[in-house]
Amino acid sequence: MEAEACEIGRLPEELLSAALSRTSPRDACRTAAVSPAFRAAADSDAVWACFLPRALPPLADGELLAPAPPPRKKDLFLRLSDSPVLLPGKRVSMWLDRETGAKCYMLSARDLYIVWVDTPQYWSWIPLTDSRFSEGAQLRNVCWFEIRGTIQSNMLSEDTIYAAYIVFKLDEHSSGLDNPAQEASVSIAETNLTRKVCFHGYDDDGEAGGVPENYRPMSLLPPQRIRRRNRRPVPHGENVGQPQKRADGWMELELGEFFNEGGEDGEVSFSLLEIKGGHWKSGLIVQGIEIRRKKSG
Repeated sequence: MEAEACEIGRLPEELLSAALSRTSPRDACRTAAVSPAFRAAADSDAVWACFLPRALPPLADGELLAPAPPPRKKDLFLRLSDSPVLLPGKRVSMWLDRETGAKCYMLSARDLYIVWVDTPQYWSWIPLTDSRFSEGAQLRNVCWFEIRGTIQSNMLSEDTIYAAYIVFKLDEHSSGLDNPAQEASVSIAETNLTRKVCFHGYDDDGEAGGVPENYRPMSLLPPQRIRRRNRRPVPHGENVGQPQKRADGWMELELGEFFNEGGEDGEVSFSLLEIKGGHWKSGLIVQGIEIRRKKSG
């Protein structure tokens, strides 16, 4: 095997680069350990230019300047796949999927349509210290719950399966968000997929989950209006989507998935509603809606 690798390593760097550019970012990084010749090819701009999207969106001023702009295509890819960068206006962030280079986004709460969001009686804007966005939307008390967002399909990577997630936290006084379930939908072109979801997830012993231990709730509700929610599990059907904990301390709830075929001009829309039950809801903090490549399996 070592002899075969040595023979391949004698190939011109241009041929090695052409071969590696048809693999994946992960494979290119692995092959760099084979030999100095492979390392030179695997680190070349010719390879990583193929892994970077053909069209990157413009970024907010200074997003790639700390501590200095990435000097190589590989460095640029690793920087953009390591953490989100803000787009102009700082209401949308973007990053690359490390396995495929697919473009992923998060629309901040400010970039979403939230019914009554500018009415302090129902919603309020609060600062965020654990997000690329400076503020999030905190639900104070509503019975008509409606959140919508859109993104242009040509901003996304073509021929890629994506999923949309609402990224949120629940404060310790949240109520009305466990039952009835919310209705989530994702639409692109003539395709519209709808599913039932619930902000509350429960572990095996029936305790409600979803609030990181190091999270300090920022409740603006007067004490006399706060109703502690019933912590007993609320039964839902098997097809009701449940939230998942994220590594960054937030929770996420999948709204649905879609296939961005061809990357042609068009619009992808997302919605999350609960407008039929008439129940009052409170205690939700929305960071935004994330659109990222759906991993297989």
